[in-house]
Amino acid sequence: MTESGTGRTVMRPALVGRHEELEFLRAFVREAAVDGGTVLVSGGPGVGKTTLLDAAERYARESGTTVLRVGATELEGGLSYAALNQALYPLDFDELNPAQRGALEVALGFGDGPPPGRLLVSNAATVLLRRVAARSPLLLIVDDIPWIDRASAGVLSFVARRLAGSRAGLLAASRTGEDQGFFDPAGLPEYELKPLDDAAANQLLTARFPDLHAAVKARILDTAQGIPLALLELPRTLSQSQRTAAEPLPAVLPLGQNLQRHFVSRVASLPDATRTLLLTAALEGTGDLGVLEAAGGGAYRIDDLAPAERDRLVTEHSHRVEFRHPLIRSAVVEATTAAERRSAHRRLATVLVNQPEHLAWHLGEATVEPDEQVAAVMEQAAHIVVARGDYTSAVALLTRASDLSPSPAERGRRLAAAAYIGAEAMGEVRSTAELLEGSRRAGSRASASLHYASAATLVMLDSDAQVDTAHRMMVSAIEGSLDRGDADEMELVDGFATLLLICFFGGRSELWKPLYAALGRLSHEPPPFLTLTLDLLADPARTGVAAVPRLRTALQAVHDDSQLMRRVAAAAWYADRLAELREPLWRAVLHGREGGPARRHLVALMDLCVDDFHRGRWDEAAELAAEGLSLTEEGGGRFFGWYFRYHQALLAAVRGEFETSRTLAEQMIGWAGPRGVGTARVFAHHALVLGDLGRRDFESAYQHAIMVSPAGTLASHVPHSLWLAMDLVEAAVHTDRRDEAERHVRAMQEARLPDLSPRLAILTAGAAGMATGDPAHFEQALSLPTVDQWPFEVARVRLAYGELLRRTRVVTGAKGQLQAALTAFRTLGADPWTARAEQELRAAGLAPTSASAFAAPGAQTLTAQELQIAGLAASGLTNKEIAAQLYLSPRTVSGHLYRIFPKLGITTRAALRDALDK
Repeated sequence: MTESGTGRTVMRPALVGRHEELEFLRAFVREAAVDGGTVLVSGGPGVGKTTLLDAAERYARESGTTVLRVGATELEGGLSYAALNQALYPLDFDELNPAQRGALEVALGFGDGPPPGRLLVSNAATVLLRRVAARSPLLLIVDDIPWIDRASAGVLSFVARRLAGSRAGLLAASRTGEDQGFFDPAGLPEYELKPLDDAAANQLLTARFPDLHAAVKARILDTAQGIPLALLELPRTLSQSQRTAAEPLPAVLPLGQNLQRHFVSRVASLPDATRTLLLTAALEGTGDLGVLEAAGGGAYRIDDLAPAERDRLVTEHSHRVEFRHPLIRSAVVEATTAAERRSAHRRLATVLVNQPEHLAWHLGEATVEPDEQVAAVMEQAAHIVVARGDYTSAVALLTRASDLSPSPAERGRRLAAAAYIGAEAMGEVRSTAELLEGSRRAGSRASASLHYASAATLVMLDSDAQVDTAHRMMVSAIEGSLDRGDADEMELVDGFATLLLICFFGGRSELWKPLYAALGRLSHEPPPFLTLTLDLLADPARTGVAAVPRLRTALQAVHDDSQLMRRVAAAAWYADRLAELREPLWRAVLHGREGGPARRHLVALMDLCVDDFHRGRWDEAAELAAEGLSLTEEGGGRFFGWYFRYHQALLAAVRGEFETSRTLAEQMIGWAGPRGVGTARVFAHHALVLGDLGRRDFESAYQHAIMVSPAGTLASHVPHSLWLAMDLVEAAVHTDRRDEAERHVRAMQEARLPDLSPRLAILTAGAAGMATGDPAHFEQALSLPTVDQWPFEVARVRLAYGELLRRTRVVTGAKGQLQAALTAFRTLGADPWTARAEQELRAAGLAPTSASAFAAPGAQTLTAQELQIAGLAASGLTNKEIAAQLYLSPRTVSGHLYRIFPKLGITTRAALRDALDK
């Protein structure tokens, strides 16, 4: 873009979301340059009228049009002809006859004489503009028409209707729905400028403030309602820690100076009683007229709303008052003093005594001096909001409760509790560290609390501390708390949960002994969820089967309880029951994507990755693993990066990307070693084993497998040994270690793995078939009721069974098993196993058959999930709608349909319904 008059190229940022509006104004500038005309641009405050007028001015100048600009101000509104003076000052009045020239000179203050008549001045201005435009197109731009003085407004109202047929245009701006001052807009063309749509608002906010936390961005978008000025101003009123969600946002976002200029003045002019009522409504939040009336306390009556309604600030319906825009609510608060706000909070607290959360918030805002009773009410409210998963509010309540605590010990304890929530639920490392420092300064007693130790431990882990150091710290804190008897039940449970997590990360049986010993010292039974998780996560080979009935009960009780879901999910891992939690897990992911608790987001992604891998949803698993790794690298939770690399390594291994898989596994092992994260090493060996099996390096597979668990036993407190059990047997059989293979199968059977999980039942029977060569075991594995749910493991069992049948010359049976395995491997994209199945078929003297040739096209060839997706697509749902309904990603749905079409013998979505009816 070339700057007019300089020849210099000036790069100006494009206006986001205003393409249609810009095209309209450019078209007007072009038409006015030929045939004249007038357009009034209207819109709400801050919607971007001036910015668009600026763009129109640039376009006009670059097109060779002369531009006159009037910027009306409140100060000059009382000076006659002040706006007309701005407009016409640059022009040469010699174009006019003496009477017209004299009238303008006197009116605009350039000459002396008696005041000219309004009609003469109006005619003179019109003639002047038309004659100047006859030589070169002219555009007069007037911003904020309501502010121009009475005399100028009358002249411009006259001129606006007399430019047609000339080469002069008038482009003016005013606010929608407001008094236009002395200018008469009747009958003039109007173009209303709307707020930005959601996509454009998000684009503008992201471009200008890329560091905003998702939750903060969502709050600003909701408050701004598409007003560009608000989108640009609201983030600037926040501190850096508020922008990144390290510090809670205020209940009402503060306005910047520019927004105050637009909104606060309208509020300040209202009667005192009306302003007090509006303030109470703004702080109460719901607009319930019953509550507002009860909270009046003589300061106002409900009828005092009338002036605000007449000024279009609020509306009233269904016994509620609503602000016409969130920014008006902010302006109401902004226009008051701190004392007025405290008074309103105090009156609301007297009314909302039966609503603990609201009572706590209003008391906290109304109280200035330390007050233990108020602090206790706020702490109790924090427990309530934690139970429903609102961790940000809980941290804010506990932090304020700490501020109001007279006792240093209570102040430190409450800060430690806030720090624990920040670390455990939200993954906010920096803000947690600040809370911990505040707790430590409050006194030594606070830093000895279990919440302090738990939060500090989680921060340490994310800062590359050793697991053993974190373990010693937690064991010491729990034992000290039990010795003193000073921890409440919730704090003790949180401490045990933290220690359990550290023991799991450490991956060594000796780490669990202090936890068991501490549980034995309790004077009461541990919480059921804690023992359930312990039995099914710590050492499920020995304690898992007995806990399965309790797991079933817990799964039925989850419903919408996010806290219970999180706890049950950990217990469901090695029992292969995560599928029953997919809906709440996906809710946690979607909430996280919208700015919800980062730690909860990460853990839900972990759980879904596990279920996706076992159930053959590999494309989705890859997407979620990439999402999780990105979250750990960009925000808090760096410690968990190894987990998502594990899934990337697994997927690379089964897809034949061996070098990638090995590199990722070695990175995990190298990272885990110095930090003592034994479970990360175990997970890495799992990926290495699968890679070795895929390329038929059975010796290497065996060596990696026994590094997880020796042959003939399922290593104590190494739950992943269950997942590698069949792998070890397969590698042992192929390296002529039959005795080791059979001993390992006996260990699987003695541990009653089939009673722990239906998938493990298939692995146990399949491993027995590999070790003994008895077809009955394979038949047992393939006859179990859930074989359609575990495609990769079942295909591997079929491959091993087919190999056995080929060797024993049962060719027909071998072909059936090998071809079924081949079809499954191809569907999954498990290239190494596809090659193995093809090799076995050729060894049997049979040519590998394509999946479509082996099974006639039809719905019977689809898996249960494919059939479900095909049915929804046939009903007319889009991929996005199907994904939302089934808690999948749109890309995963697309991948399924890509495989469904050839199975059904069709090429278009429109043919789905007929194909499914066959």
